[in-house]
Amino acid sequence: MSAAVQVTRRELTAAELRRAAVRSRDAKAARRMLAIALVLEGVDRQTAAETCGMDRQTLRDWVHRYNAEGLAGLSNHRGGAQPRRLSPAQMAEFASWVEAGPDPAPVPVGDGVVRWRRQDLGRRIAERFGVEVHERTVGKYLAALGYRRLSVRPRHPKTDPEAQEGFKKGFPDAVAAALPEAARGKPLEIWFQDEARVGQQGTLTRIWAKRGTRPRAPRDTRFQWAYIFGAVCPDRGVAAGLVMPFADTPAMNAHLAEIAGAVAPGTHAVLVLDGAGWHGGGGLVVPDNISLLVLPPYSPELNPVENVWQYLRANWLAISVFDDYDAIVDACCDAWNRFATQPAVIASIASREWAKVNP
Repeated sequence: MSAAVQVTRRELTAAELRRAAVRSRDAKAARRMLAIALVLEGVDRQTAAETCGMDRQTLRDWVHRYNAEGLAGLSNHRGGAQPRRLSPAQMAEFASWVEAGPDPAPVPVGDGVVRWRRQDLGRRIAERFGVEVHERTVGKYLAALGYRRLSVRPRHPKTDPEAQEGFKKGFPDAVAAALPEAARGKPLEIWFQDEARVGQQGTLTRIWAKRGTRPRAPRDTRFQWAYIFGAVCPDRGVAAGLVMPFADTPAMNAHLAEIAGAVAPGTHAVLVLDGAGWHGGGGLVVPDNISLLVLPPYSPELNPVENVWQYLRANWLAISVFDDYDAIVDACCDAWNRFATQPAVIASIASREWAKVNP
């Protein structure tokens, strides 16, 4: 080290600088600490610089920074964050656009897309606020507001959100109204019921594959089907299911008898189900220990058995080719039986806070 540049800060020894380098999460700052430690040990500036991957002049500059600022001076100084070009009120309006979604009508009447892209949001920002921002900046705004690109869940176009919220809030009262006089005062179980069609034209699911590829999976083109009638009691982690050739009233009667046998002795079950035609009518035989409670129309999202079907397909019933009807039945029975032996999974998938009812 020439006389013009010396390490004048001496509160840390060379050994302490080495320990600080080991602990540092900043690899570049750690190399600078090691270079200064070499200088403190008497190594010449040229050798110290080359050993730590820099030239003499660079090491000289970092010595000056260390003398002036200590260890903090050995980290790169990041410039301050650029202020947002949108005011808080404008950011709030921007968030409202994201929540509401675009108007698919053609530009200039609407936005011309069915989902927001950053370029579309950037165009609207320019039109509304007169501020030109890059797509990357729009992405930063979205991230700052907590938005991520997520897969959407299906919703029936006739869904009534107010009716769904009313059903959830009034669920205890609806359960009480569904109970016959003979069941009042008994312990209650809440069950959910639904049916799923499984067949040769099955579903596909996600698999692990390298980014940028489009993996292929087999999918049949034939038309044989079976139906899983499934019901779950989340509180007990119990399931009752049948695999039937048709979805009709006789099949529903058989399933109700199966559920009745799974209800705990001395307990009355309230079975929540949708308004399918075979869930009602004169031919339906409802066991004495079960009462039916029908969901609002077009509300599959209120029925957790819909999530059970997703679980079965994702794990055991997707990307499969079934040779015949018997193979479909065997696969359905195997999938349901494996699911039914996992009470923790049943409770995890089917539990809903709004469906908790005090006995």
